[in-house]
Amino acid sequence: MPYKDKGRLTVEDRGAVLIVRVDGGPHQEFGLDIAQQLDRLVARADRDPNVRAVVFTGAHPERFVSHAAVRWLQEEGAASPTVGRRAASAVVRMAKHVDRSRVLGPVMRRTPMRGALQLERLHRTFLRMNASGVLYVAALNGSALGLGAEFAWACDLRVMADGDFFIGQPEILLGIIPGGGGTQRLTRLIGTHRSLAAILEGKPFTPAEALANGAVDKVVAQDKVIAQAVELAEHFGKRSKGSVAAAKRSVYFGGSMSLEDGLHVERAEFFTQVMSKEGQRLMLDYQATTDATGELPLYTPGTYARALASGSVPGRRSTTGR
Repeated sequence: MPYKDKGRLTVEDRGAVLIVRVDGGPHQEFGLDIAQQLDRLVARADRDPNVRAVVFTGAHPERFVSHAAVRWLQEEGAASPTVGRRAASAVVRMAKHVDRSRVLGPVMRRTPMRGALQLERLHRTFLRMNASGVLYVAALNGSALGLGAEFAWACDLRVMADGDFFIGQPEILLGIIPGGGGTQRLTRLIGTHRSLAAILEGKPFTPAEALANGAVDKVVAQDKVIAQAVELAEHFGKRSKGSVAAAKRSVYFGGSMSLEDGLHVERAEFFTQVMSKEGQRLMLDYQATTDATGELPLYTPGTYARALASGSVPGRRSTTGR
């Protein structure tokens, strides 16, 4: 039976936080339909200055996202002739340029290039999440394998349900490897050796193992996963959206470069924020408060705690607005 789209994203708008439930059908699979809807959602969140965070969770009672729709992957692979690494590299590089041009795309989608275009666009969506001022939180209400795990790795924070659940990359057991970023993002989360060993074996982490390895940030009771994820989203969402974007780009992109190149990324992001209206306002407020009180605000008892809670250092001129 040919692969057919059947997934959808349901969005609950809570003002600054969007709660998105991923419905991947009866098996809770991630397919092309969900990939396309996710791309539109990320674009919407970027455009809306009022959206500070997005929380993803699974519509299935015990699964965040099972994994990619295997029929989708298999059929796209079958549509292409067997190629070596050099030819495959050329195809995926070409897909990037074709996708950006938008001119040859409709033609290429009727050729074996189609699968490469789909993968390129999914990677681009995840990268836009990494470059965004919006905070993305995975509320793992259950298990996640393969592309489900890669979706979680692409988020900024991960809260996982405690219990008989698991998360990991089993692709090698199907004769393939992670294709949604698992070899790169899991490696950056937990380190090269642990990532390689996990990918080579194909054995997933339990919630406790994922927490100990740094693959998730918190493990809580299943009925508290969404509430805890929303709490994190609201907390981090109080920070300046521009500064959040700059910090994410510096860490995600600069952190994987050489030290010299990474420092260049940081400097560029730093100067952008130093010159921004918000950065100027908050720094002038900090100076005014120092002059008025005779002490640096972050060294005044109680001020640091209030700054962490509100997302910016409270001062004499203004304590609101971003």
